[in-house]
Amino acid sequence: MKCVIVVDANLPIGLLTNTVAVLAVSIGRNVDGIVGDDVYDGDGTLHKGITEAVIPLLKGDRELIRALRTKLQSMPEKKLFSVDFCDTAQQSKHYAEYRARLAETPESELRYLGIAIYGEDKDVNKLTGSIGLLR
Repeated sequence: MKCVIVVDANLPIGLLTNTVAVLAVSIGRNVDGIVGDDVYDGDGTLHKGITEAVIPLLKGDRELIRALRTKLQSMPEKKLFSVDFCDTAQQSKHYAEYRARLAETPESELRYLGIAIYGEDKDVNKLTGSIGLLR
């Protein structure tokens, strides 16, 4: 299984890192088994489980992210799991505000800042294999 996060590389660093954090938390909540068990170091100190998946950050822009989202929407259900993050979410102070604003905003007016994709390696690679790493 593979997970990638595609983020708009044109975002200021603060918004870019916030986008990645939100998408990573959302993947962790929704993908069973992506977070490993707690582990102990040589001194017996507990370290909480972290992701078992390598999560490359890929460089995109708003058009690429929208195109990926559109393609994912047209794929058979459950082939790939994805979660997107848009400007409406980023600009909202509370989840209730996000829900209300999103309900009033046509999808065509949303600006996607990033998208996380999880699934079988070959399926994720087919969709994202030509996208460069964010460096």
